[in-house]
Amino acid sequence: MPYSIRRITGTEHRELRAIRLEALRDSPAAFGSTYEDTAALPEDAWRRQADVGASAEESATFIAADEAGTWVGIAGVEPVPDVPDTVCIHSVYVSPQHRGPAGPAAELMTASIRHAQVHTDVGWLTLGVHEHNERALAFYRRFGFVSTGKVVPYVLNPSERLLILGYPDFRS
Repeated sequence: MPYSIRRITGTEHRELRAIRLEALRDSPAAFGSTYEDTAALPEDAWRRQADVGASAEESATFIAADEAGTWVGIAGVEPVPDVPDTVCIHSVYVSPQHRGPAGPAAELMTASIRHAQVHTDVGWLTLGVHEHNERALAFYRRFGFVSTGKVVPYVLNPSERLLILGYPDFRS
């Protein structure tokens, strides 16, 4: 199935909210916020997120849509405020029925990486993945991400870990 991969527009806050809530229902441990907290965000917060994802120079949100225009995936990229010279891919999600080799995950990652290469001047591209998310770990490794050796506590349960992966081909 062909997918359309594009940057979100500033008016698509409702669609952004819907795909994020779907992601949190489907894969709650894959993200750093809960469904309840995210669902409680006011509409203004979603508008701001959509606007930043659509128009910020260094940050971007990309979506994957099926032939009918339904959003089936999302990925974001943005600088890491507390880690100099680093940009991070985050919020990667694809609806279950669109996962696999023919799905849009690789295209979402490619769009995010390209945006970071063109719109930032940082030296490092990273992402964090929950230590028990074997599907995501395998996908990221196939895509070329490797362990950085850095591990941080998972924000929703500090007894669990978030593995930090890096993309060594980022600037080559």
